[in-house]
Amino acid sequence: MSLTSTVTGDAQVITVNADRIDAAMAIQFKEDMRSETEGGLERVILDLSGVSFIDSSGLGAIVASMKQLGGARRLDLAGLTPVVEKVFRLTRMDTVFNLFPSLDDALTEDAG
Repeated sequence: MSLTSTVTGDAQVITVNADRIDAAMAIQFKEDMRSETEGGLERVILDLSGVSFIDSSGLGAIVASMKQLGGARRLDLAGLTPVVEKVFRLTRMDTVFNLFPSLDDALTEDAG
């Protein structure tokens, strides 16, 4: 699993450089997210624009990553493809995470 991390304004942006987050990748994803976000900024934006498929293990890994951040920090999701967004809506995870159509939308929201 390849993650790229950058800081834009007061947010850490983590881009998933894989087309799937599934059972085969979930454990590695959680470990990579933990190391990327350790001691980081209050707001983390996960850019999922390159992800075309997610299963329950992948969803669980994203939820676990949010919990690892703790209560004072937040994990927002950006750039969900229609298939991935549908998974979040069907599981009602869209009530847990802030979902943004694109990374630009997520970054603009924070400035407002």
